[in-house]
Amino acid sequence: QVQLGESGGRQVQAGGSLRLSCAASNGTVSSYAMGWFRQAPGNEREFVAGVSRSGGTTDYADSAKGRFTISRDNTKNTVYLQMNSLKPEDTAVYYCAAASGRYLRRLDTQYNYWGQGTQVTVSS
Repeated sequence: QVQLGESGGRQVQAGGSLRLSCAASNGTVSSYAMGWFRQAPGNEREFVAGVSRSGGTTDYADSAKGRFTISRDNTKNTVYLQMNSLKPEDTAVYYCAAASGRYLRRLDTQYNYWGQGTQVTVSS
């Protein structure tokens, strides 16, 4: 089964930018719809962004619209989350996930595989 590994999380000042990467092994991201989720302490895991298997359709949580961009590079077997204009409320562990099928998903229960997560901390 595909294994996912996130990277790129770190501490950043409010207003800054980060690019998270999600690299796949033992499988190819081109076979899956992909998503990014996040979980802050004391909160439930929430959808951030998703992309269809073809890359032709993307969707974002309202909190991410206009600031975050999800993309995929199937040649590198990697999915990205570009995050700009970061806010302290973006602080969370960010997870990437893969869903069988071609359509993007918003519910975490619709995803089959998960990475271990990468910590993003935005300081004011």
